[in-house]
This record gives sequence, structure tokens and C-alpha cells, in this order.
Amino acid sequence: MIDHVTLRVSDFNASKAFYETVLAPLGYAEPWSDEEQRAADWGDLSISQDDQPLSENVHIGFAARNRAEVDEFHRVALAAGYRDNGPPGERKYHKGYYAAFVLDPDGNNVEAVFHDR
Repeated sequence: MIDHVTLRVSDFNASKAFYETVLAPLGYAEPWSDEEQRAADWGDLSISQDDQPLSENVHIGFAARNRAEVDEFHRVALAAGYRDNGPPGERKYHKGYYAAFVLDPDGNNVEAVFHDR
């Protein structure tokens, strides 16, 4: 249903480093980026630092292929110094909902989730 999402960020370099770090364990390749335009794109997700209002209070979930990827997403994020917003584990949403949460540099809630049905 959704074609793409763009997050407006306050610090392009910090946000690019965050998303490169946390998306790597989920199998996302290096982004296309234009440093001059302060924009980066991982296909369906883009970040941009421009004159538009900052994206705030966003919750974005990325699909993981298994529980190990969720665990690695969280481990890598914390090892890089990013803020925890919920350790890996089962969630109440439905049986088999396994997720972990971290905060991006602007405080947006970023989730890796595996639906183990």
C-alpha cells in the first residue's frame, strides 16, 4: 500500500549514520545518497534535511526475517550508542509478535519486528 516514506531530520549525517547502522542487520544495502542535497534513500525509506518541518513522534517498523535479526538490530544499535526504547521480546499485539525498539537521533521510535506465526 505505501510506496515510500520520507523523514525530515535535524542532522543529516547523524541520521544517515543511524539508519545505516540499524538497517544493516536487517539486510538493507548501503543507501543512495546525495550529500550536497542532504538526502539518502534505502528504497522505501528516505531521509532529508531541508527547509521542511522536522518529522517528530514517528513510529516506523522494519520487517525482520527472523528473531535473530531483531536481536542483532537491537544489539548493533546499542553498541553504536543509540538509545534503547524496548529490548527484543514478545509483544502483546498478537502471538508471535517479536520486536525491539530504538530511538533515532530525532527521537523517532524505530522498530524491527518479526511476525512468528
